[in-house]
Amino acid sequence: MNIDRQEITRLAGFVGAAMALAGYVRYTIQEIWGWFNLSLVIVGLILLAASIVLNFGAIVAAFRGRQGKLGANTVVLSIAVIAILGIVNYLGYRYHKRFDLTAEGLYTLSDQTTRIVGGLNKDVKVIKFDRADDQQLADRMAEFKYLSQRISYERVDAQERPEIARQYAARNGETLAVAGERVERLQQTDEQSLVNAIVKITRDKPKLVCFTEGHGEKATSETGADGFAAAEGKLKNENYETKTISLATTNQIPAECSVVVVAGPKQSLLPTETAALGKYLDDGGKAMLLLDPETDPQVGDILKSWNIVLGNDFVLDVSAAGQAMGGGPTAPLVMSYGSHPITQNFGRTMTIFPEARSVKVGSASGSGVNGTTILTTSEASWAETEFKAGVVPELDPGKDQKGPVALGVAASRTTNGKESRLVVIGDSEFAANGPIRFQRNGDLFLNSVNWLVQEENLIAIRPKSPTSRSVTMTKDQQSTLRLLVVWLMPLAVIGAGVYIWWKRR
Repeated sequence: MNIDRQEITRLAGFVGAAMALAGYVRYTIQEIWGWFNLSLVIVGLILLAASIVLNFGAIVAAFRGRQGKLGANTVVLSIAVIAILGIVNYLGYRYHKRFDLTAEGLYTLSDQTTRIVGGLNKDVKVIKFDRADDQQLADRMAEFKYLSQRISYERVDAQERPEIARQYAARNGETLAVAGERVERLQQTDEQSLVNAIVKITRDKPKLVCFTEGHGEKATSETGADGFAAAEGKLKNENYETKTISLATTNQIPAECSVVVVAGPKQSLLPTETAALGKYLDDGGKAMLLLDPETDPQVGDILKSWNIVLGNDFVLDVSAAGQAMGGGPTAPLVMSYGSHPITQNFGRTMTIFPEARSVKVGSASGSGVNGTTILTTSEASWAETEFKAGVVPELDPGKDQKGPVALGVAASRTTNGKESRLVVIGDSEFAANGPIRFQRNGDLFLNSVNWLVQEENLIAIRPKSPTSRSVTMTKDQQSTLRLLVVWLMPLAVIGAGVYIWWKRR
């Protein structure tokens, strides 16, 4: 058998290219060169270079021919396409852009996430203990990484790296958020849970929200429709602690209270209780008063000193938008917000108030109070002064205030070098267990607390929840749909086919 030297050198070139490629592929998978991968690449490149040198004349001659020129053009075009794709990929990596086409923007990081993660001043690490990676979590953490270089993600197999598992007393299946010596174990790894964990491990000390009791207020322990259990849960998710206090027994606000919430008292506060609340505010305290219509909380002196007017009325809304939400005229819908940190990102979104009274900034001057109206109803609303259940309400221009009507005020003032803050809203139902889930109701309540305790970095629009889009049909509608889909449509298709066959035969 005659051995063709040129064929051997040509074969050596193909073998060398394959070896170099195999070595590089092994490196990309193992992420380590090692002596074997490096040897494959080096030997492969040597064989390829030797093949080119020994066959250089044949290569030049091949390129001079017609087939060679066509082949060269193909190579040049291929290189150009690869170069263009490389540039596009580089630009995509350098200038990251995603498009979220879901109705609620479910896959767009919320304003809250952007603020908290983007403003991190401590290093935070999220560790997933598992044998296999959680791709959804890894993708979400990659999005967080775009917001801040101070956050990182790592997957750890507790069996392969037991020293790390022992350090955090963790096992496979657990997810931890770590900042210094502080560790939070996550039950879920959705966006809201991750942000809540980051807040807990990066804030120095949880702040205490105190809810008053003894006057029929909304109870944080109540899980029914009128309770505040959901509001308490949302506060705890943002690393607040909660407590109920009775002003009648102490006659003063406990010093550890960061903010006091009076949530819908049905009976009047005692004079001593009102005095304690007023003194608390005068000393730099923060409070939120949620005052329902047809009640007399006896806080007029406090509101007067803050230049806030509480209306003795019942706000009604007959707008098309309000009726479309199913709340009826007694549940005014708000889509107009004041220029204030609490509502700065609400835009044209909605909040609803099942039963509300008017609250506005007074006309007095020289009080030193900086008050802002934060909630305003539509023009198709009014403040009814003689509301009676069962009677169709009508606007009386001589007695009633025509809309738009103010429903909430945020105010601040400085006394003896101490800043006090107060939020007054003419409804407590908006933050009850049911309504708090409506659009921006939950954000309004949480943003108010955050502003009161001067945690402005937490004021935000929170992650969205998917809307239920299930279709409910009556029995007759189901029968009609079954007749249409199972019988009429298939018969129509078969009939059209038979007709076309008959015409063409």
